[in-house]
Amino acid sequence: MNTRTATIRPHRRWRRLLVSVGALAVAGALAFAVQQSLAPASAAVPTGIPATVPTSESVGEPVGDVTGSVLAPSEADGVIRDGDQPTVFDVDREAIGKLDPALLEALQRAATDAAHDGVDVRVNSGWRSAALQDRMLQDAIAEYGSEAEAARWVATPATSAHVSGDAVDLGPLPALDWLAQRGWRYGLCQIYANESWHYELRPDAATDGCPEMYADPTEDPRMHP
Repeated sequence: MNTRTATIRPHRRWRRLLVSVGALAVAGALAFAVQQSLAPASAAVPTGIPATVPTSESVGEPVGDVTGSVLAPSEADGVIRDGDQPTVFDVDREAIGKLDPALLEALQRAATDAAHDGVDVRVNSGWRSAALQDRMLQDAIAEYGSEAEAARWVATPATSAHVSGDAVDLGPLPALDWLAQRGWRYGLCQIYANESWHYELRPDAATDGCPEMYADPTEDPRMHP
């Protein structure tokens, strides 16, 4: 649970935005490096970093043919393929339909208002199965070289807010810009300073502002049950 009481008021949104953009750039570069290391040697080298934040597919190509398992996570596990990011209204997709109803309702209200401002909100990762979360964690450990460093980016299946349906990773950058300034009105808060795309529902934010962000998930007491 989030035990901090300090709040971020609306007039501090620009500082949050600058931090968010910086974190997004770093994460994009990291995701690009991961995808390059996992790509076959014969694969063409992309010419730039993707415009969207990393998706649940960036854990790499599935190995084996066991659908719905840690070896071959599928859409049934909440996988969202790069280039096929759904909206928050695509509830027929497992990654969207299995989100907490209150979180989903807040996301849909925010996305509707964002659309009126010409901003398209997309989901890069929503609900995830425990198998998908474990696959992402194991790949992060391999990429970063230790469990301690991986924990700054990927939670365990037992502690992940994605597995419980209480978190969503959003994009692209214009949507993150819009949410950084207005998300609090819907109770939608960025939780970690190093993950500008990760949003969770904090209902009191609409009146009190969002809680102070943790530097990364390792500071979150929920990660240490």
